[in-house]
Amino acid sequence: MKRLPAALPRSFYQRPVVEVARNLLGRDFYRRLPDGTICGGRIVECEAYGGPDDPGSHARNRTPRSEIMYGPPGFAYVYFTYGMHWCANAVAHEEGTAGAVLIRALEPLEDLEGMASRRGRAAFDTRGTIRPRALCSGPAKITRALAIDRALNGTPLTGADLRISTGTGPVSDREVEITRRIGVTDGADRLARYIIGENTFLSR
Repeated sequence: MKRLPAALPRSFYQRPVVEVARNLLGRDFYRRLPDGTICGGRIVECEAYGGPDDPGSHARNRTPRSEIMYGPPGFAYVYFTYGMHWCANAVAHEEGTAGAVLIRALEPLEDLEGMASRRGRAAFDTRGTIRPRALCSGPAKITRALAIDRALNGTPLTGADLRISTGTGPVSDREVEITRRIGVTDGADRLARYIIGENTFLSR
C-alpha cells in the first residue's frame, strides 16, 4: 500500500487562522479511501474564518455544528451547505479562540481518474477526456472528488484517512494574492481569501 507523505504537525494549526490560511498554500491535501486508494492535490486557494467577531464564520454562533471550531486545532471540519454540498475545512486558531480554514481549490496530483469518476460528467470534455481544471476548482468539487462527507467531520488532519503534508509550501510572498471572500454574503468584504495568483486551478 502506498504511503502518505508525513503530515504537518498539529502545532502548525495552533496560531492565528489568517496565518494558517496563508501557510496552507502549496501544501498537499490527501484522502485515503477505504480501498486504500490515495487521492488529492496541492492547496492553491483557501479562506480564513475566525471566531464570534467574524460575521461570515459559523463560529459567530456557538452551536453543536460550530463547536468543533472552538476545539483543538488540526482536525477536519466538514459541513453541509445549500442542501447539496459538503465543504472541508482545517480547524485552526490560537488557544482560547475559534476558527477554521476553508479549502477552496486544489491542483490535482493523485488519482485523477478516480476523482473524475466521482465528479461525473462535468469532469470530462465532449471527447470524454478528463478536464483537470474541473476536478477540484471549488470547495464542493473537492469533497465530491475526494469522497469527503460528514463521516470525516472531526477527523485528524495528521491521520491515515485525511492528511495535509508539506508539499511544495510555503509559497513565496510574490506568488500569493489576498482577496475578499467569494460565495458568501456576511463578511464578504474581509480580505481573507488566499490564492496562488498565477495558478490555473483556482475556483474562479
